[in-house]
Amino acid sequence: MNPELKQRIDDIVNSSQIMVFMKGSKLMPQCGFSNNVVQILNSFGVPFEGFDVLSDPDIRQGIKEYSNWPTIPQIYINGEFVGGSDIMIELYQSGELQQMIEVALAS
Repeated sequence: MNPELKQRIDDIVNSSQIMVFMKGSKLMPQCGFSNNVVQILNSFGVPFEGFDVLSDPDIRQGIKEYSNWPTIPQIYINGEFVGGSDIMIELYQSGELQQMIEVALAS
């Protein structure tokens, strides 16, 4: 990955305490997996930002290399990669996600 793209992704990841790289937007997710993540985060009523990877092919491909994770969506909390849709569902069901979010928003 070239340094400019890595810096762009770093800037996006760190622009919000909770950042979701997704297909579509928070208001109109363009795939079921992105929609799952949006619904989970909305259920907590916490602020988060989304980046539509469909709008930027460089970011769409680069984020996979950046995180070493092959699929979209990807969720970052306080700059740390958490995972994709399946991991978010597991963390939500176990109660761990709520704790992670509470810690992130308290910092």
